Amino acid sequence: MADGTVSSRNDIKLGDAYLAQIKTKRLMNFIVLVIFLALLGSGFYAADSRNAGGFWDGLSNIFDFPAAIFSEAIERAPLMPGYLANYFPSLIETVNIAAAATLLGALLGLLMSLLVTRRLAPVLWLVGPLRRVLDILRAIPEIVIALVLIFMLGGGPVPAMIAIALHTIGALGKLFSEVNENASPKPVEGLSSVGASWAQRMWLGVIPQVAPNYLSYALLRFEINIRASAILGFVGAGGIGYDLRNTMSWGVGKYDEAAAIFILLFLTIVVVDQLSSLLRNRLTHGAANTQVIA
Repeated sequence: MADGTVSSRNDIKLGDAYLAQIKTKRLMNFIVLVIFLALLGSGFYAADSRNAGGFWDGLSNIFDFPAAIFSEAIERAPLMPGYLANYFPSLIETVNIAAAATLLGALLGLLMSLLVTRRLAPVLWLVGPLRRVLDILRAIPEIVIALVLIFMLGGGPVPAMIAIALHTIGALGKLFSEVNENASPKPVEGLSSVGASWAQRMWLGVIPQVAPNYLSYALLRFEINIRASAILGFVGAGGIGYDLRNTMSWGVGKYDEAAAIFILLFLTIVVVDQLSSLLRNRLTHGAANTQVIA
């Protein structure tokens, strides 16, 4: 009887301690939220004051530019098919930039991911420095790299492709290395026992296990790179982004052409997104079914 009483008291104490911990956690979350909102408000106020208070004055004009594009697109709708055909080659160039950058970035990112995965890396002391390289590649925006390369190489699609590929190496290298951590070590150990080299162990023991995940992440990155290549066109890196910058300039009077470019970009991203989602689903579901059957 006494043991039951002691046990019930301990349960009550544990319940009270748990409730106190929950209250403390909620209080800390509330304090962090208040601090975040205060910093956000003060930062917005400072930015608006340095902009001579122009944000609130221009807020009423926020829809003027979209309205101008929409009205001219409606007014010159019969010309839209010609605009779509005219800018389609630039769209193909943008997709080519994204495809080449994704392919190059995925291949080099795959190699880097194997070198930075601790239980797979051939040289352990290189894991840390190579991880920092991947961090740097992810941290620097593509547009900054593209501006430097344009200064060195001149305008065109090559600087855009290199800039996007470098950023892709950093992003996919990190994602691929996390996938590698989940690979089973048994095939690698088996290959190592028969004298296989490091490259053979990776090619035959690791990559077949995680290839569907690799392809899934690469396809997702391809969607992102299409958007990035269009944005880089604004700084002279070629593609449809360069045409969009020219048509969106104030006073040019080509807003109907800008609308055609928006339509092309929208349709391209939708098509690529649907195809990538379909392929990713087939890859992941196929891999899951194969594991269940095995």
